[in-house]
Amino acid sequence: MSPRFPDFTFSRRSLLGGLAAVSVLGFVARPGAIFAQEEPVVIPAPDRDLDDSGTSAVAVFAGGCFWGVQGVFQRVKGVTNAVSGYAGGAADTATYDQTTRGDTGHAETVEVTYDPSVVTFGKLLQIFFSVAHNPTQLNFQGPDRGTQYRSTIFPVNDQQAEVAKAYIAQLDAAKLFPGPIVTTLEPFEAFYPAEQYHQDFLTLNPTWPYIVRNDLPKIAALAALFPDVYRTEPVLVGELPAA
Repeated sequence: MSPRFPDFTFSRRSLLGGLAAVSVLGFVARPGAIFAQEEPVVIPAPDRDLDDSGTSAVAVFAGGCFWGVQGVFQRVKGVTNAVSGYAGGAADTATYDQTTRGDTGHAETVEVTYDPSVVTFGKLLQIFFSVAHNPTQLNFQGPDRGTQYRSTIFPVNDQQAEVAKAYIAQLDAAKLFPGPIVTTLEPFEAFYPAEQYHQDFLTLNPTWPYIVRNDLPKIAALAALFPDVYRTEPVLVGELPAA
């Protein structure tokens, strides 16, 4: 992908091409340069939750750009890993360049590994719907457009599917959002980690304009609305093993 100076009215994909230029020039985002993250919605916890046993479980969420979703869950106590990647399509199309075409079936996704004795699946759902993304935006999030940015949960078992479905119904009935929730539940088949340069992107690039405008407000909202599970030092992916 050839580096070019970004047009801040465009999506994150067009911005990514300008990463080299931004780094060299030390560019700082102008107020209003790109769409800012919307205000979080204060919502109740799920009426139903999982009674997980053991010390490790996995949840898989898609909610727009995986940089911000990963960054949020990396700052939740009890989360032991959060990896950006792709789900919903085939293995041979699980790359950034192919996924951003919007025709592979993949969504930008985050695989969250967590300790159920510290944080429950229900709490992760509450954070996902409240601060990690806007669940009323169909096939887009903020400036990013396409089915690859859809709002989706990939339940890894029937129990997760039941809890997630019930929570969506609970939130819709409460009418706390400006419109109906469009989050879908899709069968989980496989998760494919994204390229290394996408991992820990928010933490490694906190002054990059897209992050400042779209993702840092999510972190602030997490700290303000969920202080009981907020961690100041994120758990990081680091170097992924070679494929």
